[in-house]
Amino acid sequence: MLQNIKELYGHKLIARDGDIGHVKDFYFDDKSWAVRYLVVNTGSWLTGRLVLLSPHSFGRLDSTGKILHVNLSRQQIENSPSIAAHRPVSRQYEEDYYRYYGWPVYWEGGGIWGPMGFPVVTPAPATKTRPHHGHNQRDDIHLHSTVAVRGYHLQATDSLIGSVSGFMVNDRSWVIESLAVETGHWYAHKKVFVPTSLVTRLRYEDSMVFLKISKAELQNLHETEVA
Repeated sequence: MLQNIKELYGHKLIARDGDIGHVKDFYFDDKSWAVRYLVVNTGSWLTGRLVLLSPHSFGRLDSTGKILHVNLSRQQIENSPSIAAHRPVSRQYEEDYYRYYGWPVYWEGGGIWGPMGFPVVTPAPATKTRPHHGHNQRDDIHLHSTVAVRGYHLQATDSLIGSVSGFMVNDRSWVIESLAVETGHWYAHKKVFVPTSLVTRLRYEDSMVFLKISKAELQNLHETEVA
């Protein structure tokens, strides 16, 4: 089922043995458009560090009660590799993180989630992690924040066509399948959904999302879908 990611912000996160905080943000990679991490607002529990949860750990999503269950214990999360809140997510950190939880790394194996097309629901027992050395030169520049990218302008091949207002994610594969876009006056301020397969690249320097189709082609696509 597709769900707009912005509707998940603020959802309560419940581990096997208690609350761990609320949904603050999501990090996705712009190659596969898979959500790689959920960013946790832990309140006063784990201050000063960035707490990330992979979809491998996601359990049942209760949209009515606005709760996402997490198949981990508070102790596992607290003992997971630490990263300072102001530092980017490096590949070294990701290697330590996935090794700690015993999950297959997503960048090996050919599938969206490594050897598979979906994240594993139940993680393997946690293993000891190697020491994490913080920031290095292998920071993954393909990871983007949904909070940050919301509001980016969309550039078709011939002109600007609107701005990103949301992300439609498949809640089984955790792949963002389309962008919700506010079109502005050229299309009567209609909201359209642009498949992420039409995106060629993101450029954070000027907050832009580039498409491989023209404005007319996008309008044609939307009107065909509506019809």
